[in-house]
Amino acid sequence: MGTPEKNESKGGFFAAMTSGISKLSNAMHRSVNGFLGYEGVEVINPEGGKEDAEEEAQRGRWKQEDRENYWKVMHKYIGSDVTSMVTLPVIIFEPMTMIQKMAELMEYSHLLNLADESEDPYMRLVYASSWAISVTRVTLKRDGVVLDLVPPPTKVNNLIFGRTWVDSPGEMIMTNLATGDKVVLYFQPCGWFGAGRYEVDGYVYNSAEEPKILMTGKWNESMSYQPCDMEGEPLPNTELKEVWHVAKTPENDKYQYTHFAHKINSFDTAPKKLLASDSRLRPDRYALEKGDLSKAGSEKSSLEERQRAEKRTREAKGQSYTPRWFDLTEEVTSTPWGDLEIYQYNGLYTKHRAEIDCSGSSSNDEVDVKSIEFNPWQYGNLSSTD
Repeated sequence: MGTPEKNESKGGFFAAMTSGISKLSNAMHRSVNGFLGYEGVEVINPEGGKEDAEEEAQRGRWKQEDRENYWKVMHKYIGSDVTSMVTLPVIIFEPMTMIQKMAELMEYSHLLNLADESEDPYMRLVYASSWAISVTRVTLKRDGVVLDLVPPPTKVNNLIFGRTWVDSPGEMIMTNLATGDKVVLYFQPCGWFGAGRYEVDGYVYNSAEEPKILMTGKWNESMSYQPCDMEGEPLPNTELKEVWHVAKTPENDKYQYTHFAHKINSFDTAPKKLLASDSRLRPDRYALEKGDLSKAGSEKSSLEERQRAEKRTREAKGQSYTPRWFDLTEEVTSTPWGDLEIYQYNGLYTKHRAEIDCSGSSSNDEVDVKSIEFNPWQYGNLSSTD
């Protein structure tokens, strides 16, 4: 790890590193453009060199005829928000909904507990940023300290041609809005033959931009930390300590889900009398999990049509969208895409769940939860939903 250097732009060590790497980025990408007449296509082999790109383009989960068909559809939408313009094929998804992915982030929530309990302001940032590697703002419950996170950019490679893989080159910055202390971590870009892939290095700085703790690791394996001096070098008589390690995954798991992630999807861990909006009940997700791509595709199309029909009906009746379990607050967060309204949990689901659990109705236990029809529209102003 290099020594942090301060400059007028306040980029320091990371600014110098970014500048140097940016000059090499074009040389480090292994790509083939215009492959088989597909202009603008870039195929990258994460473990190989430039000469391996054409072979890489033939690999992956797509059949050749599927590649051609989806390329004809997708190339028109390059640079656009395709989620609002075209129906995407189920094969590019994983069998989890967005709300399940948000729940998956809590697998390592013990790190947030450690951050909340820590009296050391710099160790707070170590714990919280290690959790963030595994999500833009964290509020520590004990004293209300707000940590603001700017994640690194993420690039998905080989969506159609070759094996799909993800890279996140760039900086992740987490700032204590009360004190100005921050952690800056640099995610290395994937180089030739996988060099630098997954590697993360950085420092925790105080408000004067002086390094206090160095951090290093791989975002797909583990993160460690060690106190450092003003030059960013490890302090004498200290050692590198592991703060986070990725959870184990079942052997040969298709989606590389951890055991925690599988529990999110499992009906075995589901409470009795699931809400009809529970993600486990979503038919396209369930079919994809079972490997039935044909059914997953048809269920996805059916659900999207139901969504459009529901919107037409709601607008025709003049009904506004009022979430059942969340209330709109007066807080507004500014983002690069405009102001974002903030909702907070209103506690009503906890009450709803308690009533069910206390009911003691044996009939609930006899109902196969898989038989419940999926209905995602849980509005507080619509009495027909449950």
